This record gives sequence, C-alpha cells and structure tokens, in this order.
Amino acid sequence: MARVRLSVAQRREELLNAAVEQIEQRGAAAVRIADVATALGVSNALVLYHFSSREQLVAAAFSHAADADLRHLRKIAARRTSALRRLRSAVRWYAPTGQAKGWRLWIEAWSMSLRDPDLRDLSRGLDQQWKSALAEVIAEGAAAGEFCCEDPAAAAWRLTAFLDGLAVQMTCYAGAVSRAAMLQWADDALARELGLDREVPAPAGG
Repeated sequence: MARVRLSVAQRREELLNAAVEQIEQRGAAAVRIADVATALGVSNALVLYHFSSREQLVAAAFSHAADADLRHLRKIAARRTSALRRLRSAVRWYAPTGQAKGWRLWIEAWSMSLRDPDLRDLSRGLDQQWKSALAEVIAEGAAAGEFCCEDPAAAAWRLTAFLDGLAVQMTCYAGAVSRAAMLQWADDALARELGLDREVPAPAGG
C-alpha cells in the first residue's frame, strides 16, 4: 500500500515519535537509524535527510518527548484555580506514578549526558524549565497568602530533586513501592515545602 505523502513537519513528527518508541524499547545507547527506519517502513536515507546523525536524532527525540510533557505542565499551571491545587495536580502528574511519559527518556538522557556535552546542555535547559514552571506557581501562591515560601526557586529545586530520585527508583525497580504510598510521599513533600502541617487539598477533578 502506498504511503501517504507528508509535509516536512509531519514527516519529522512521525520520525520523532518512532524514535521515542524505539528508545523506550531498546535504550538510547542501542537505538540505530535503521531501527527507526524499519519501524516506519522507510529508508535510512530518509531518516538521515531529517537528522544528520544518530546522536542528533536521539537528542531531538528526547527534546520532543520532554516538550510534550512541559506543555502539559504549563496547562496545569495555567488553570483557573488556587495555586495550591495547581501545585498538587502538577506534582501528582510529574510523580513517577503519574501520567508524565518522559521518565525513561529522562533517565536515558541523564546517563548519556555524562559523555555528551550537547545532550547535557539540552537536558539542563529542559530541566530548568520544569523548575521554573513550578517556582512561578509557588511564588504566585505565596504572594496570594495561600502558604508561606521565602524562596520559591529553591523549593522547586528540592521538590523536583525528590521526585527525580523517586522516578529513578520506580523506573528501574518497578513495583518496589505502591502507587498509593508514592503519591502520599509526593503530597507530603509538597506540604513540607509550602510549610503546611495539614494534608494538601485534592486537585479539582481528582
């Protein structure tokens, strides 16, 4: 059956989605241009037309997946509700038992970043965007008197570092801790950062 002709942007999107799937299956260090080409039934040359090397493809795939999660995080942060509810929704979504799709890719990128300066710069920039998005909502809530936090940026760093550590454990050792316990720990960490000695209210809609 003949393939549908795609625009350059559509083809790039298709290649990136396939690359993300291949990285999740094989690992970033093992995935090849040929794996992505075979998955889509296209030639290696077509993949290389859009991405000049395997390294460029892997970095672009990581950025593609992370950007999708960042867009969702920003949607949560922009909701018309209290900062406290938005923060809990964001933390529960970001947590390794939530719906964020990029954890395996983040861990792969962290490992490869030890040897790849370009990927290290890319992952650092994306990581900073996560922290900044949370810090902005924390600052907004503190300004509104919902809770006390003298240093929103530091709170966001500590909170994401805690969740990142849990994500490594949960991704590498699936089932080590129950989903209920993990979400409770995430809620507790948020409450500590906001100086709350009570349970953080559940987000609207769940």
